[in-house]
Amino acid sequence: MRTRTIVTAAAAALILLADPAAAAAPTPGAPGIGDPYYPTYGNGGYDVSHYDIRLKYQPATDRLEGTTTILATATQDLSRFDLDFALGVTEVLVDGLPARYAATGEQELEITPAAPLAQGHRATIVVRYAGTPSTVSRYGFTAWLRTPDGGVAAGEPEAAWWWFPSNDHPADKATFDVSVLVPDGTQAISNGDLVSQSSRLGWTRWNWREDRPQATYLATLALGRFDITRSTSAGGLPVLNAYSRDLGPNDGAARASVERTGELADWLAGWFGPYPFGSVGGYVPNVPTGYALENQTRVFYSPRQFSRGSNTSVVVHELAHQWFGDTVSVRHWSDIWLNEGFATYAQWLWSEHEGEGTAQELADWVYSSHAADDPFWTVKPGDPGPEHQFDAAVYDRGALALQALRVQVGDDAFLRILKGWPAEHRYGNASVTDFRQYAERISGRSLTGLFRTWLDTPAKPAAGAVPNGAGTARPLAAPQEPRSWAQIHSAQQH
Repeated sequence: MRTRTIVTAAAAALILLADPAAAAAPTPGAPGIGDPYYPTYGNGGYDVSHYDIRLKYQPATDRLEGTTTILATATQDLSRFDLDFALGVTEVLVDGLPARYAATGEQELEITPAAPLAQGHRATIVVRYAGTPSTVSRYGFTAWLRTPDGGVAAGEPEAAWWWFPSNDHPADKATFDVSVLVPDGTQAISNGDLVSQSSRLGWTRWNWREDRPQATYLATLALGRFDITRSTSAGGLPVLNAYSRDLGPNDGAARASVERTGELADWLAGWFGPYPFGSVGGYVPNVPTGYALENQTRVFYSPRQFSRGSNTSVVVHELAHQWFGDTVSVRHWSDIWLNEGFATYAQWLWSEHEGEGTAQELADWVYSSHAADDPFWTVKPGDPGPEHQFDAAVYDRGALALQALRVQVGDDAFLRILKGWPAEHRYGNASVTDFRQYAERISGRSLTGLFRTWLDTPAKPAAGAVPNGAGTARPLAAPQEPRSWAQIHSAQQH
């Protein structure tokens, strides 16, 4: 038998006093995810699981029209939440109902749903928008790279704002579907697998899918006239590469380098463990920039990386990021050493493999090339600060720290660390502190002094702190520049 319970106003008040949470009203999500380097990047109050990005692009005018559907779970009772976005918005729906929206700050899109979202609620957010990305500037720059035949989105730590709304921070990774409609004869390149392609009435739709969690800055889009190649590595890994049809004199060197992607990914798996994604590849658009970027499964390379001939070293660097940076992403941008130090060390390993300078010779070269009063030593790779996030010290001193670790713990333990780290944190996020603790656990050694010396001290370590291959320290004579150095250093261009 059921009985009715009548709760008086006084009784309700007593219930609320006993349970203050019951009286709490929904509140806005934070306009930043909490990264000390970039306080407004990312957002609080929700977690994204999937982006469905559907676009139409006209290369002649750089006009981009889009509808992005975001699947997200509220992590608090939300009265309002933000997305990071810079183009003009025409409509926002939350769970099928119109929502109020307003652009604020440099990249915030404030959204107020028709009704608050309860903690744990799985919301569907639809944003319709249009604009000319190459004309949009935020913080004094434009991340959308205009090309003679289209455009490219590839940038770090931000690029997403120019082509899709997002929770733009590596701490909130998600899966992606990207569908792009372009005029016949234009190709659309993105991450993951090309699942379908169809043409109708002078337009072609390209459908891409990345089904492993991906940070938003690693989502890429290249629109233009490309020559696409497909192959399979000896290890069975599907490879898709693309080259602008207007690369000029850099075309041959670019292909001679990037077409070795499958081979190099297989080789890196011997050091870092199984390749973590379903496909691999890269693209080389006709852009004037000089950098490369480790977009998940589909690396961006500037033609200038190949202006002096083939450059497998930069391919190794960007592919190493698939383990260090992509499958295991930074928790905060202060953890950037986990990306760049390890990718640079992969180049040192490749140099050793190719007989162009051992890792120890490269360590000696880096140490001897910078005098004690060189500002290089004032940058702390373990927390370089936002103004030095991509400083040479993060790359070179960062790799030097790994060589010191290798010598101290021995090759067997070092290899276990390199392979175990990506497996333990696969598709997640981690910090420098997490790595220090992991290295100590796997090696069975206290490494506090080593990491303090190489990652945290804003000064050149004493010569006696520099290890050699025998595991002892010694003063160094000025070494000769290893043959691989110029190519290794090219990966640091921005």
